Amino acid sequence: MVQDFTASVTVKITWETLHRDTLELVRRLKQGGRYRGIIAVARGGMVPAAIVARELDMRLVDTVCIVSYDDRVQQDGEPTVLKPVEGDGEGWLVIDDLVDSGATFRHLRKMLPKAHYATVYAKPRGRDAADTTVVSVEQDLWLVFPWDDEPEAGRE
Repeated sequence: MVQDFTASVTVKITWETLHRDTLELVRRLKQGGRYRGIIAVARGGMVPAAIVARELDMRLVDTVCIVSYDDRVQQDGEPTVLKPVEGDGEGWLVIDDLVDSGATFRHLRKMLPKAHYATVYAKPRGRDAADTTVVSVEQDLWLVFPWDDEPEAGRE
């Protein structure tokens, strides 16, 4: 079953907004304790993970590469792991930009059950898959992150 997530409304997230919201994520994560390292969910989680790593003064950063969308269409079935990470996640912080349906985090929890899952943005259907979130957004919104947006004409 392929689900089309073409949303009725598209919202562009600016670099400034993303940075501000990620700093709020950092503030919340600081209340939760210490982590031994960060696992960024590639690709969307890489920018927030870099900000979190800098703000928490963490140098141990890894990636898990997983595909659950093709453009705006969720893949049929389980997400595909292209590059896993070792261990059960104990002491690790898994960072992504957005939890939408929750499929990615739910799949990763099978691999890394002891990790802490954090995301900057969360939609209602996936919110319960994350341990820490910052901004709740409506399910029918399609967020366009700065790295996915086309540059404006005249900017180079």
